[in-house]
This record gives sequence, structure tokens and C-alpha cells, in this order.
Amino acid sequence: MTDSPKIEQAHPLLRESESSSRSSFEYSPDAIEFDRNGDPDNPLEWPSSYKWGIVALLSFMGFTITFTCISIAPIAGYIVDDLKGGPRSPGSKSATVVLVTIWELGESVGPFFIAPLSEIFGRYRVYMIMNTMFIIAIVFAALSPNTGLLLISRALMGISVASNVLNPAIIGDMFIPEQRGTAITMIMFIPLAGATVGPVISGAILQMLGWRAIMWISVAMAAICQVMFLKFFQETYQVQILRRRAARLNQEIGASEKNSHHRIDWTGLRSSAIRPVVVLCNSGVIGALLLFGSFVFSHFYIVTTTLPDILGNVYGLSPTATGLAFTANAVGTLASFAISKVLLDRIYIKLRSLNNGKGLPEYRLPLSIIGGLTLPPAVILYGWCAEYKLPLFVLLFTMVWLRTSMMLAISPLTAYIVDSCGIYSASAIASLVSARCLASAVLPLSISRLTGRLGYSGGFYVLGGLGLASTLLPILIYRHGEKWRQRSWYTSSISQSR
Repeated sequence: MTDSPKIEQAHPLLRESESSSRSSFEYSPDAIEFDRNGDPDNPLEWPSSYKWGIVALLSFMGFTITFTCISIAPIAGYIVDDLKGGPRSPGSKSATVVLVTIWELGESVGPFFIAPLSEIFGRYRVYMIMNTMFIIAIVFAALSPNTGLLLISRALMGISVASNVLNPAIIGDMFIPEQRGTAITMIMFIPLAGATVGPVISGAILQMLGWRAIMWISVAMAAICQVMFLKFFQETYQVQILRRRAARLNQEIGASEKNSHHRIDWTGLRSSAIRPVVVLCNSGVIGALLLFGSFVFSHFYIVTTTLPDILGNVYGLSPTATGLAFTANAVGTLASFAISKVLLDRIYIKLRSLNNGKGLPEYRLPLSIIGGLTLPPAVILYGWCAEYKLPLFVLLFTMVWLRTSMMLAISPLTAYIVDSCGIYSASAIASLVSARCLASAVLPLSISRLTGRLGYSGGFYVLGGLGLASTLLPILIYRHGEKWRQRSWYTSSISQSR
């Protein structure tokens, strides 16, 4: 994109100091706006083909991340035993669960500095740095000589994941509200294919080449992503683009370094660093949706950590067959993707037309409510399959049902946050990602103990009941969210109109 600015003359672009010399004037980023008659630097006006290319690139990176995260799930016990030097038998249930979910514990930390840094330095710099750290962490995992170092490497991978935090914010930077639903659906659902492909091939690779080969495949995929980012990606955060424009104009007029806006605003950095917590504490609506979304998202890891044990011990499947059974998740993902792609934006547009053309973030929630209501029966049936060894096709059907309901419940939440939080969406999404990662790290261990005491049937009865109760949250927000959002600066209509 061209760097030559088109300046609106109606806005006071210069700030005057006591001296009247040329260097006494300074362009203020707060006063500069994109040219309303058309501005090639404005991400909202970039060519559609380029924007959708960026969406595809973000989705590919998300695919790589989920592939790396979930590919070890069916073989975690074998990895633990290999590093301990023992026989190739399934390790303890808690050890295998921790090996999978330690990633989420690390990922719960990363958003609290990734999102604030992106609001100070822009999306581009933070994405490039975190992608590099991610590649290094995978290399360490591939070379790990013991379980402790592998766990540390897995935690570092989670910490360095930037896509879950920045991808939705980048979509918000580039697309207007009525176009965001489809783009957000793509960056949420395509990466989940990695969570299916990884387990499917990991069992076969384990038997042929060993588990470390899976890590090196992830290194190669992440390196390809990084090269593509360096070649095609550019800054999308409008505030950072305007800061650079102001700095460039100040340099042209000889503004003093003392007044330069190119300097790091450490006060703003500290403010941004705590903003995810502030947004969460300041907005009851965001907090309630985070609670619902975190609980639903944890089902992803509950199924991932319990399914290998069920398929291996209850149904007697081999590691390769266990990996192939994960393809049922892909079917559920595709079903939910198709439903969301067709309905998410259409529901929003329809409800907006019924409201005299006024769109509200709450119009994203009907699919969440449907997903929340259909998830508990699937959870209970999953427990029955494990407890009573129902036919394998019933279990596979239940996996499809679970994944479809779970994704329908989760996918609109990101669009809701982007719509309601505007320029603060990265911080709000950081809170969402951290909350759901903590839930995903803790709840699978809790379910493991619960099913140990109550059996699969009793444990998943409890989980299904909690899920049904949690669905009250999006229902209430759909009904009253517009009024409740005004109580917080970060989600109020006044804030988003600025």
C-alpha cells in the first residue's frame, strides 16, 4: 500500500508550541484520520482479494497451531513412557492429561502481554516475534530428552501463540460488522481441521518414525507460515498506522525528537498491559460470556483427553485406529462451519432489519444459544457410550454431535466481542482466551477424577447439567445485553462511536 498520506484539511493536524519556528509544529496522531474520500492505508478499504488472502493465511497459521497442540493427544501415554525409558504402554491418566493440557496453561498467560503489546506496537511486530518464539519452542520439544523439558516446551508453545488473540482483532481491523461473521467463522473452523488431521496421522507416524517426527512436521509447517507472513502480511491496526503516518510527517517537517510521537509511551504500555483484566472486571456482560465460553471450550479438551482411553481400553482400538476415530470431530467441525457460514451473518442482518437498521452485537448470539442447548444431551450420551460400551457408530455419532454443538456455541462469541468492544477487542479477546485456556487446563483433570468416582455415566451427567445451566448466560445477554453493555466504557455505544 502506498505511504503517501491524504490529509483531511478540516482537522487540526498540527499542534503548536511556544516557538513559531518550523520545528515547533507537530503532527498529532490523535488528530489525524484516514481520508474519508478513500485512503489506501485504511485496512477497511484494502482490496477484497488481499483481505481474504490474509484470512486464509491466518487460518493456515491457526491450522498449524492446533495440529501441533492436539497431534500428541492419542499418543501422549506412549511419549511419557518413551521419555521415562519404560515399555510402550499407556502412562498414567494424569500424566497424559497434563502433557496435553499444559499447553493451555501456557496459553492462558500469553494473551495478557500479547494483546497489550499489539495495541502499542501494532499487530505485525507482535505476530512476527511470537511466531518466531513458537517455532523455537517446537524445536526444543522435538529435542527434549525427558518429560520435564517436554512439558516446559509445550507450555512455551502455548505462551507464544498469538493467533487466538490477534486473529479476531485483525478481522475487526479489516472488515465492517456485517462481513465479519464469515471471516471469523473461517479463522475459527479451518484451524480445527488441524485438530483432526494431527491425531489421525500421529498414530501412524508413531509406529513408523517415532513421536519426534510429528514435532519436526510442525516445525516445517510453522516455518512456512512465517515466511508467508514476512512476504504478504502488513500492519492492520488503524491506531498504529496513523501513528506511523504522524511520525513520518513529523520527520518531514523537522519536528524535534523531544516531541516525537514515535517514542514508546510507557504509561500507555502499562495501561494496556492491565487492560484485559480491566475490561473483564469492568464489564459484567463480557465476564458472563467468558464464563460460558470457557466452560463450553473445555469440552474440546475433555473429549480429547478421555477419548483415547475410551477407544483403547473400552473399545480395544489400536493407536492408528484411535487416531482415525478423531475424524468424527472433522465431520462435526464441517457441519458447524457450514451452519455458521450460512446463518451467522444472515441472522445478524435479519435482526438488524427488524430493529430499524440498527445492528447490535447481541444479534450474534442466537447460534450460541442453540449450541448451548444441544450440547448437554450429547455430553450425557458420550458418557453412556463409555459406561455401557454402546456400538462404536453411536460413539462416533456422539462425537459429531458434540463438536457441532460446541462450535455453534463458541463461534459467535468472538464476533460478539469484536462488535461490542471495537478498538479494545484485542484486550477483551485476551481475557476470553485466558479464561478458556485455564478452564481447559483444569476441567479435564477434574472430570478425570469425577469419572473415577462416579463412572463415565455419572461424571458426564454432572457435566451436562452444568452445561444446561450455563446456557442461561447467553439467553439473558441476548435479552438484556444492550442495556447492560452501557454500564461499561469498553462496551458502551458511546465508546464505540468515538
